[in-house]
Amino acid sequence: MAKMRIKKGDTVQLITGRSQKNGGDRNKTGKVISVNTETQRVLVEGLNRVKRHTKEGQSSRGSQTGGIITQEAAIHISNLMLVDPETKKATRVGTRVETVERDGKTKTVRVRYAKRSGKDL
Repeated sequence: MAKMRIKKGDTVQLITGRSQKNGGDRNKTGKVISVNTETQRVLVEGLNRVKRHTKEGQSSRGSQTGGIITQEAAIHISNLMLVDPETKKATRVGTRVETVERDGKTKTVRVRYAKRSGKDL
């Protein structure tokens, strides 16, 4: 199984699919809402929106709910790229190991960084 280089809260760009001219979401950016590591799928805010028809029923407060709801659907992680915080363009993600001193102790920490600019994520 491949490593998950995208985490919750990251800004990502959709790199595949239909172009915006044809009603698609390609090259749009959004914030990651949730990540499912088992299926390697990600929910991104504002991308891959689908209409869902829900049956009208009564909620616990007594209000009637139902109709057509628009919500985000999951996207496979291979169709997304992280957005570089400095250049605002899609970039690959790298990891490096750094030694950090805290309270007189040295620890090794893995740090994610954008390969385009070298900035930490």
